[in-house]
Amino acid sequence: MALIDDSSEVSAYAGGARVEDYLALLKPRVMSLVVFTALVGILVAPGGINPLIGFIAIACIAIGAGASGALNMWYDADIDAIMSRTQNRPIPAGRMTPGEALSFGLILSVFSVTLLGLATNWVAGGFLAFTIFFYAVVYTMWLKRSTPQNIVIGGAAGAFPPMVGWAAVTGTLSWESFALFLIIFLWTPPHFWALALYKQSDYGAAGIPMMPNVAGETSTKWQIFGYSVVLAAASLLPNLLGFSGWIYGVVAAVTGLSFVWLALRLLRAPNDVSMRRTARTVFTYSLSYLFVLFLALFTDHIAMRLGVI
Repeated sequence: MALIDDSSEVSAYAGGARVEDYLALLKPRVMSLVVFTALVGILVAPGGINPLIGFIAIACIAIGAGASGALNMWYDADIDAIMSRTQNRPIPAGRMTPGEALSFGLILSVFSVTLLGLATNWVAGGFLAFTIFFYAVVYTMWLKRSTPQNIVIGGAAGAFPPMVGWAAVTGTLSWESFALFLIIFLWTPPHFWALALYKQSDYGAAGIPMMPNVAGETSTKWQIFGYSVVLAAASLLPNLLGFSGWIYGVVAAVTGLSFVWLALRLLRAPNDVSMRRTARTVFTYSLSYLFVLFLALFTDHIAMRLGVI
């Protein structure tokens, strides 16, 4: 099924896509978090890596994440035109054709995977290729429009980067890298469902079966709370597996309990206005939560290397 027919494409396209439009395809805000978690995966992996090779690995992961974003915007151009928060993206705004976005995404995908494989190892390169495929095909093309579990399963794509970073250093995967994956994987549903609670009219208009639109607000709030509890427990895995110290442990405990408390407030919101306001708070907090958690792991690791703890 074509996303945009020929006549609408010609009439909507103003021509002359700018550099900023290509940068927008990369989803830089999402990419920044992906890059940071991958960087932490590289830095905490045993054995170390040549700084230049590490820089190349991070660049490849960033480019691969950007490629995923471009392919996502290519395929989702029809629904992006409906939703208020995505209407100004390059394709629905008429600044770029779908074909340009598709070509850009494919070129970046091949380039990032090939360079990462050559610079580090093909375990990392192959895993990056799988990550791009999972996000662009499994999540974007299949799950997103077919099931309210889209975020749960599809969230794995955003959780793979620390494992890719770990593999770039070690050439293998491990339980430690899986722990980092699990934290992001469990973080994804409460993060996006909080957004869906106060943006559910947008998702409904676009026909995306997000949890609030399918299961209702009460069920969604309970699931956010449940995932928050499990996430808080899973965030302690680096301590249990022995690759973090007390700095990370304290931060993980405090931020995890704060997440649970906010989810409980959302669950007990007395009316619709309060629910939407608290859902926005949960979403905003979840953005900083993951950054703070991985920053604490990075700080903890540096402190252990310096013998401070």
